[in-house]
Amino acid sequence: MRSIPKLIFAFFILISSSALWAADLPGFRSLVKQAAPAVVNISTEQKVNSQSTPFMGPNGEEIPEIFRHFFRMPESGQGDGPKRRSPQSLGSGFIISDDGYLLTNHHVIADADKVIVRLADRRELEAEVIGSDKRSDVALLKIEANDLPTVALGKSEAVEVGEWVLAIGSPFGFDHSVTAGIVSAKKRALATETYVPFIQTDVAINPGNSGGPLFNLEGEVVGINSQIYTRSGGFMGLSFAIPIDVAMDVAEQLRTDGFVTRGWLGVIIQEVNRDLAESFGLDKPAGALVAKVLPDSPAQKAGLQAGDVILRFEGFEVIRSADLPHHVGRVKPGKKATVDIVRSGKAKTLRVEIGTLPTPEQLAGVGKTKPELDTGNRLGVDVSELDKQRKDKWQVEQGVVVRRVMPGAASEAGLMVGDVITMLNGKQIASVTDFQRVSKALPSGRSLPMRIVRRGSPMFIPIKIAK
Repeated sequence: MRSIPKLIFAFFILISSSALWAADLPGFRSLVKQAAPAVVNISTEQKVNSQSTPFMGPNGEEIPEIFRHFFRMPESGQGDGPKRRSPQSLGSGFIISDDGYLLTNHHVIADADKVIVRLADRRELEAEVIGSDKRSDVALLKIEANDLPTVALGKSEAVEVGEWVLAIGSPFGFDHSVTAGIVSAKKRALATETYVPFIQTDVAINPGNSGGPLFNLEGEVVGINSQIYTRSGGFMGLSFAIPIDVAMDVAEQLRTDGFVTRGWLGVIIQEVNRDLAESFGLDKPAGALVAKVLPDSPAQKAGLQAGDVILRFEGFEVIRSADLPHHVGRVKPGKKATVDIVRSGKAKTLRVEIGTLPTPEQLAGVGKTKPELDTGNRLGVDVSELDKQRKDKWQVEQGVVVRRVMPGAASEAGLMVGDVITMLNGKQIASVTDFQRVSKALPSGRSLPMRIVRRGSPMFIPIKIAK
């Protein structure tokens, strides 16, 4: 009988704890009432191939595990040629000024012949595309209306991991659907987008949420919902939003200039792993390793070299290589920036005048020697002189070609036949003679950096010769 009071007491504690925990949960009712009127549904009309389906390859195979934009799956159709569809709900947006300017995603309105905005009061207005930027996935629209409800804009830099956030949008065409969650991470870099430091959340986002606002608990927009990571095509707990600070900078440029300019350094970079960090004399794996300096680029003019590890840019710490494009892209072309690097184990500071990021097309625009085989070196690799064909095809000025990889340091490092070795342990390799000389002097027992060009892509790999 003595155990009954204890059970009652334990039950009371459990109920009290649950009530206190529930009291700590935020309420979103007033936020939604205030913010929802400024959130809109966006549909488009365009010519499309009725037989095509998104997320499928050219041979009909499904594309697995990719970051997907939130387009609605088209209905199956008949006929072979393109047809004009009636307006379809593709995404969301939000009004940022009472005279009709609003933001959404680039991918929501891309290739549209007509963009239709449906307001909270059910009015439907055709929108003018003021400008759209594919790199940031931001589009600025304008509708002819006045005295419109607007959202309050916050500061995405002030967002903290773990805080509550809320999304309002039109998933699958269900207008003004509200979902909530927390900020999972900040400054995420995605493989498809290198100039946006995404806010990662676990807010439920589905097709139709694209372009909709992400709110903090103060009712301020801190991001634009843009992408999800999924295996199924639907929500799986990983959602990504464009920081509103980035979006508004893009929107202002689109409004005033009609296009967006970004800063450009002119380097090809890669991640620094533990072995590479050791080989470059770093205390920890951090920074952006310069694999290649593009010709006639701001980096080349400032004296940056392949093998430099960029640790800070304009005072911002570069933890991962993907951090660098975010910082460089936000610097106005023509401005001088400070770059802190480590070169050959020594810290160095450079000043570089930032250029204008070229278009992808511009970036793409950016005598035969008798092979001499080298055998028996300490790395376990045979090399020959670089032929003119590879020089022209891969745009490599100097180096030696890997002809054979034997068991040893080279094979363990992942070196492959056809790779072009251009640098070894900080020394430039211009010929087989250079390679022989440098490889013979290599120390053993620690990781050393080797720069290679593999099918046109420059990279560093760590290589270690056993004691």
